[in-house]
Amino acid sequence: MAQTSRGLPLLPAAGFVLVWSAGYIAGPYGVSAMAPLWLVACRFLLAAVLAAGLALVLKRPRTMDRRTALRVAASGFMLNAVQFGAIYLAFDSGLTGTLASLAHSLSPVLTALLAAVVFGERLSALQVVGFLIGVAGVVLVLGPDVGAVGGLAAVALMVLSVLGLSTGTLGQRWIGTSPDPLWSAALQFAVSGPPVLVLALLVEGTHDIVSDPAAAGISLVYIAVVNSIVGLFLLGVLVRARGAGAAASVFFLMPPVTALLSWLVLHETLNARELAGLVVTVVGVAAATRTRRGGRGVTSEELDALR
Repeated sequence: MAQTSRGLPLLPAAGFVLVWSAGYIAGPYGVSAMAPLWLVACRFLLAAVLAAGLALVLKRPRTMDRRTALRVAASGFMLNAVQFGAIYLAFDSGLTGTLASLAHSLSPVLTALLAAVVFGERLSALQVVGFLIGVAGVVLVLGPDVGAVGGLAAVALMVLSVLGLSTGTLGQRWIGTSPDPLWSAALQFAVSGPPVLVLALLVEGTHDIVSDPAAAGISLVYIAVVNSIVGLFLLGVLVRARGAGAAASVFFLMPPVTALLSWLVLHETLNARELAGLVVTVVGVAAATRTRRGGRGVTSEELDALR
């Protein structure tokens, strides 16, 4: 299999970037056709059934004790319910997929910063500088008129989503063991679905949930099957090929690919300021997530965090 210059298998790496980036297109597309919290809840419930079914068919080991299961569930709630619930509400308010991908691309570096504070892990100057550059790029894309991207509420939800992703990723270290990825994914999807469903019932009700059944169905199938299940498989291939830092080594590619897909599918364009901000963020994240040869990079929690 062809390898990238840093040792990743080319086709799975390209496939993972494309699958994950396209999720930022399926999200805004989906909330234009279905209430956002209902869409997220249905995604988790469908993905939980699929992941558990695959685990049974493949006879994957169910080796989680109660303590491990509780920790997997807690981190999964942050990774799924908080991250995706918040960002889909932001999409519904007008946040673009490109801006969401830019914000999420900061997560590996933010996770490293949080690990330095919580666990006392070593943090390089390059990571700090890269994070600051990345944040500056996101602010540049936002510009002076936040109303154009959904207002302060959408920006606050975007920040909450990034915090959910980073704290959930950090929480994976609390698990302390390495349970089977499929059973872990199934559990994390399963515990995230019901709370979001209850919130959807309270906030969005049961009337006029779907305005375009075809578009809602396409989006749901993509985010539940392709984004959640196929994306997890591709990430597993990358982790087996290169180890824990595999996802971080391609993370900086997500925003430009998302921007290109947004232009092709949603006909969204970037002005000169937004394009400059995108470049700044990509450079910052790329610098901050560089791994030295033999270094540990971003740890293997990303196997669960990036589904």
